[in-house]
Amino acid sequence: MAKLIMMRHGESEWNRNNIFTGWVDIPLSPKGIEESFVGGERIKDIPVDIIFMSSLMRSQMTAMLAMSRHNSGKIPVIQHPRGTLLGHWSKINSAATEEQVIPSLIAWELNERMYGDLQGLNKQHLIDQYGAEQVKFWRRSYDIAPPGGESLAMTATRTIPYFQNHIVPHLESGRNVFVSAHGNSLRSIVMVLENLNPQQIVNLELATGEPLIYNFDSSSGQCIKEN
Repeated sequence: MAKLIMMRHGESEWNRNNIFTGWVDIPLSPKGIEESFVGGERIKDIPVDIIFMSSLMRSQMTAMLAMSRHNSGKIPVIQHPRGTLLGHWSKINSAATEEQVIPSLIAWELNERMYGDLQGLNKQHLIDQYGAEQVKFWRRSYDIAPPGGESLAMTATRTIPYFQNHIVPHLESGRNVFVSAHGNSLRSIVMVLENLNPQQIVNLELATGEPLIYNFDSSSGQCIKEN
């Protein structure tokens, strides 16, 4: 039975400073680096056949740091788009070497919810200015978008098709998949996997650096969460 591992990136520098991040490309904090290592320890014995990451460095750092703890000894290698110079020049010319790498793909569709005009602003300062209830709507509501940004429902319109079209086929073929992404992009996927309604997903909190592990049932096409 194929396994799906999903992990929210470790704490970023702006998580630590209580700042809306969205698509601003911020690295992990020292705590986030440690969280990634701890998450990696928890999945180190699960074979990983392919890795998916967002285009943001905190997602990629988390995946690479977590996999540095993996017992397979295989090396994650980012797969650059075909038809590009980088894609052509990064070709591995040894079949034996290629067997020792884990293909790692970058997809902007897995990026965090884009917070628009709130990006770079301190959350507590916004609460002081607009009130806690308004900021909660911007942060946690399902279909209310922050000014100039995405709602969770809008985020789902890119994450879910990508998941269904690019990740599920690997599970169907029996491959274990590791997805390193973000709180909101992963919540939108969890909503589908666990058949949650908008109210349930609004109240779902994903811990940084904490793996979620699902078993893919090929007969039903469903992902079943491990306890």
